Amino acid sequence: MRRVVVPMLLLSLAGCASLQQPSCAAGEEPMRTAQLFFGQNIGDKPGVSDAEFRKFVDEVLTPRFPEGLTVLDGGGQWTGPENKLIREAAKVVVLVIPRKDLHTQHKLGEVRQAYVQRFHQDSVMMVSQRACVSF
Repeated sequence: MRRVVVPMLLLSLAGCASLQQPSCAAGEEPMRTAQLFFGQNIGDKPGVSDAEFRKFVDEVLTPRFPEGLTVLDGGGQWTGPENKLIREAAKVVVLVIPRKDLHTQHKLGEVRQAYVQRFHQDSVMMVSQRACVSF
């Protein structure tokens, strides 16, 4: 049994190591990406206008991520209370973050909290991942 378990354990650890350090192609470098999903409803009604969101980007996002970002229009849906389908317009912000930026998590947290407070939201969803990037 030990002969089977030890090699399997080593293989699984090797797999984890490769997940942590992506193998990037020539000309690419390992970085991180973050996608932030900002719902535009306030309560159950549309509320955050494009102009208000642009102002939020100028005042909150850009000072923390001056290297650049991408804003996309989106929409989402989920099952809310009483099994009711809820749909909502959203803005998706994509950031490419250099690995040397040690304060990224803190800055992302500040951005998310600022949006929740300013526009009376429950949360701002975030997806982050390792990526290989070239410019």
